[in-house]
Amino acid sequence: MHDIKWIREHKEEFDRGLKRRGLPGEADKLLAIDEGRRAAIQKAEAALARRNAASREIGAAKKSNEEPVAQALMAEVSRLKEEIPALEAQEKQLSKELDDTLAQIPNLPLPEAPDGKDASDNVEHHRFGAKRSYGFTPQQHFELGEALGQMDFDTAAKLSGARFVVLKSGLARLERALGQFMLDVHTIEHGYTEVAPPLLVRDAVMFGTAQLPKFVDDQFFATRTVTRTELLHDALKYAHESDQEEFRLGKIDLEALIDRIVERAPLKEDFWLIPTAEVPLTNLVRESILEEDALPLRFTAGTPCFRAEAGAAGKDTRGMIRQHQFDKVELVSITTLEQSNDEHERMLACAEEILRRLELHYRVVTLCTGDMGFAAQKTYDIEVWLPGQNMYREISSCSLCGEFQARRMEARYRPKGARQVRYVHTLNGSGVAVGRALIAVMETYQQQGESIAVPEALQSYMGGLKTIERVG
Repeated sequence: MHDIKWIREHKEEFDRGLKRRGLPGEADKLLAIDEGRRAAIQKAEAALARRNAASREIGAAKKSNEEPVAQALMAEVSRLKEEIPALEAQEKQLSKELDDTLAQIPNLPLPEAPDGKDASDNVEHHRFGAKRSYGFTPQQHFELGEALGQMDFDTAAKLSGARFVVLKSGLARLERALGQFMLDVHTIEHGYTEVAPPLLVRDAVMFGTAQLPKFVDDQFFATRTVTRTELLHDALKYAHESDQEEFRLGKIDLEALIDRIVERAPLKEDFWLIPTAEVPLTNLVRESILEEDALPLRFTAGTPCFRAEAGAAGKDTRGMIRQHQFDKVELVSITTLEQSNDEHERMLACAEEILRRLELHYRVVTLCTGDMGFAAQKTYDIEVWLPGQNMYREISSCSLCGEFQARRMEARYRPKGARQVRYVHTLNGSGVAVGRALIAVMETYQQQGESIAVPEALQSYMGGLKTIERVG
């Protein structure tokens, strides 16, 4: 979320930032709405001040027996009482229009983010390792998984439809081992605090990290109906707490009480399934003021993630690359402006360390302005090499978001010795995507005869197992 005051003072810079993203300027539109909003506020305040002054003048006029003056003043007060609500409603409507418009505008890229239109303009940063040579043609992960009898897309489709998978035996265990390995490295060695967050969150939480309203079609939504039994429980509790004597004597009409509760309480609860643990982890600091000494905060979580993949029709329809449900280990940092760039480099190094320990070949690219995520100012992608696909695929994305998300969450901190609070800076990254790490391990460590060697770093998590082979 952008600061309209900053936009007023940096109109050209704001539009230049949007232009670098390939978007039209928005400053004039935003400032026009803001000007109307501020004018409505001034008119409402002036009308309110005049109403109060006229009310006082009525008493003085009556005391001086100036009845015509008093009557004129009373008419003016009556007119102002009618005008003020309309002015307040206009201000409220314009404020909502301004907030709604701002909520649809992406973050501005940092100067060091490379300019470009799409992924073809991303800039390679560095590489690790080298591509392996095989004495056979490497298979893709789904070919290996199906040949092993441990990756079942057909049964998953019967259960849930397309873009789901059932993993069994060694592959299920390998996926679990990868997630545990990542969490151990990030918590024990990198100092992240492990969190087990809710997987269902409310609108404000999704808005805070900018999944809403722009990307509503990419999300899964869950609704729970509130039963009459629950309402009865609430009614009994309310009746007991509000008037114990009436309750004891049976003088409270519970059915009527339930009807009153229904009138003021929703009969359903709405939630969003998290598309990434970034959502609950970043919102841990929402609506709070932290002390500077507490920063940076570093959180990690391994969770299922849920994405509708609304814009992915026809893409990666085979295999596990693009699923509606997948596991990911997330990294989130809460920092100050002064810390954020260094924290971004640190987060990238933490994510890279996972792939280095697994001895997977990868490259790091800096995303261009046309390929960055909505909330990001600068992003590094780690792309792992998949021998079966003969291409690099994203396995981690580490983004610096500045104060963009913090403004949406009202997350602030108090600098040492300062009275005025500032917005925190937020960062997030995959540390890494577990499903894609499974794919990378399968394709990289495949052996002739359709077996998979277990990387040394994972063998202790697999009970010493060194090879995954077909069962039965």
